[in-house]
Amino acid sequence: PFSDPMADGPTIQLACERALKHQVSLRDVMEMTREFRRQDAITPLVYMGYMNPVEAMGYENFAKQGAEAGVDGLLTVDMPPEESEDLRQALKPHDIDPIFLLSPTTQPQRIKKIAAAGSGFLYYVSLKGVTGSNVLDVDDVAKHVDKISKVSDLPIGVGFGIKTAEDAAAVAKVADAVVVGSVIVKIIENNIDDAESIMDDIGDLLAGMRTAMDS
Repeated sequence: PFSDPMADGPTIQLACERALKHQVSLRDVMEMTREFRRQDAITPLVYMGYMNPVEAMGYENFAKQGAEAGVDGLLTVDMPPEESEDLRQALKPHDIDPIFLLSPTTQPQRIKKIAAAGSGFLYYVSLKGVTGSNVLDVDDVAKHVDKISKVSDLPIGVGFGIKTAEDAAAVAKVADAVVVGSVIVKIIENNIDDAESIMDDIGDLLAGMRTAMDS
């Protein structure tokens, strides 16, 4: 959770506000990760957020505790690759992948630089805007994913604007991974006092997406 989630739309902004109101910290998230790992040691787990909480914890401390908790990757949306050397050096011994964003306006030479700095996968932002935005142009996504794949062998995940099973299926045809965030967080917001409904509704959403992607 972070007080100024500038890349996120209203849904995740409100989620950050709720988390901070209840004093949820990065250390709390790591404890949740440890609990998750006691049940699932296989599913990859990536933290996506902002640099301030990582800076406050310290790169080395974050990397050590993150690895012990079971973190596989870190995507900090406000960390430019050009300024990430110290962070990457801290993550590397602990096998935590530094993951970076690519946007519709990222030029080929910069794609190469970002791909060289990152590992795990590249995250392509499918549109100009914030998380939860409404317009998804799959043809445009396909064009940019093809451009990225010509300069990097890293898998490409696509996120922003993916809300339905149809969206997920369309993006899955052109990308290696489909990233879904705001629509899940919205389900939590709509059922904030009903944990069972949260689990049921998220399960139904993801099952529908999985079925559509596999068909």
